[in-house]
Amino acid sequence: MAEGIPKVSSENVLVSLPPDLPHVIVITMNRTATMNAMTPELRDDIGKVMDYFENEPSLWVAIITGAGRAFSVGMDLGAWLKDQSSGQLTNYNDVKSPGQGIGSISKRRSKKPIIAAVNGYAVGGGFEMVLNCDLVVASSGAKFGYPEATRGVTVAAGGLPRLVRVAGHQLAAELLFTGRIIGAEEARDRFRFINAVVPADQVMPTALQFAKVITANSPDAVQSSKTGIICAEQEGGLDAAAGAHVDSGETERMFTGENISVGERVRRKIPTTLTISD
Repeated sequence: MAEGIPKVSSENVLVSLPPDLPHVIVITMNRTATMNAMTPELRDDIGKVMDYFENEPSLWVAIITGAGRAFSVGMDLGAWLKDQSSGQLTNYNDVKSPGQGIGSISKRRSKKPIIAAVNGYAVGGGFEMVLNCDLVVASSGAKFGYPEATRGVTVAAGGLPRLVRVAGHQLAAELLFTGRIIGAEEARDRFRFINAVVPADQVMPTALQFAKVITANSPDAVQSSKTGIICAEQEGGLDAAAGAHVDSGETERMFTGENISVGERVRRKIPTTLTISD
């Protein structure tokens, strides 16, 4: 059972451990008046919880969501432009830093699965956060996009190459160059970065159902698979990616750990089905 959840600086981040899913943590952005616009304080609070999640052996899946009308509208672009005009370049330096990106999520290389549960808007930096999650559950009314070009800035916290990778050159260019906002069904069917589109009141139950099925599996196998996905994205060729995956600590742990036991898997009565309403 997870213990010692770090204290955050305000109620801008809510953290919960579902009682019936002991290996899952839910992180909720709670700046509803600003549609969960990202601030340094909010980013740092999410980062504290995510770092705890990474290092807590009993936690295997994280769900990130936003309260109110939005997942997150990203960084305050007005503040960004003011920063640039003042010559301080604080935001520019933040983007260039080797940190974890927008919301401590958009550039994070977690060894564990992260699920985005999206109600309402996920635009700008909020969209960058979503694209770095492993699974995305969205309400039928969710909206996605990069309006940066309409504000004179660019997508620079990891989301641009991820959009190209998942959607392809031309579709990525369409969103990046026009600043167009798209709906959830188009995001799923045309741009291919959503796993499930469900009614608004089913977003969190569906995300929790995904988490339930994932945590019924061997955590070592899942984390090795996650490492394999990262290797496939980062390595230059298929053979290099396969080699980096096999050589990883997560894969070694999978082969040498007790969770590989067939008897253990049978004893835990792993569910084999996942039902998603659409």
